[in-house]
Amino acid sequence: MIELYYWPTPNGHKITLFLEEAGLDYKIHPVNIGAGEQFNPDFLKFSPNNRMPAIIDTAPADGGEPISVFESGAILIYLANKAGKFFGKDQREKVDVLQWLMWQMGGLGPMAGQNGHFNVYAPEKVPYAIDRYVNETNRLYGVLDRQLAGREFVAGGDYSIADMAIYPWIVPHEAHKQDLNDFPNVKRWFEAIAARPATIRAYEKGGEVRSYAAPMSDEQRKVLFGQTASSTKA
Repeated sequence: MIELYYWPTPNGHKITLFLEEAGLDYKIHPVNIGAGEQFNPDFLKFSPNNRMPAIIDTAPADGGEPISVFESGAILIYLANKAGKFFGKDQREKVDVLQWLMWQMGGLGPMAGQNGHFNVYAPEKVPYAIDRYVNETNRLYGVLDRQLAGREFVAGGDYSIADMAIYPWIVPHEAHKQDLNDFPNVKRWFEAIAARPATIRAYEKGGEVRSYAAPMSDEQRKVLFGQTASSTKA
């Protein structure tokens, strides 16, 4: 059983996408980030960056004590190795998958995240910041579009954890001021993944979790976006 500590954000969706595709048994433990539940001392014991998602594998392959993993990219790699799926068939494919997974972790995720912050959540509009992150997101969409030319999936030939990592960060393209019609290869890929039964199930579960959460208040915004080193003290 995979114990999944989760909230329906792009990084959270990555993990439910994998779990639904792989058919692994899992249980969701909601971590309401607006309410500050990511700072709970018990959660910090296995997620020291006070971020979700995080997992605890209660039945690891070695038969030993449960294994906990934090950081969405690390979780995807761990689960892919556990399931023996979605990580490429040989060394060359694995390298390709890893490259594009790291591209998402180090590029698309942070840039699109800042794009969303300054466009949607920031209490005041900062034109320089908006332009900076909208433009960089646009550049990264162009990189992805070129990679997908003549390819069904991003890396390694088959559907992989690279696709699962990237897709949730393309879902909010409208909020990020990106038009998929400008990126026909991304649009084709995006629509194909959106139609996968596992994707539909994963996002339905996200909707169930979010359904009982009230809209984010000003106080919750302060909790979510006003974190300092003192926030991580257990």
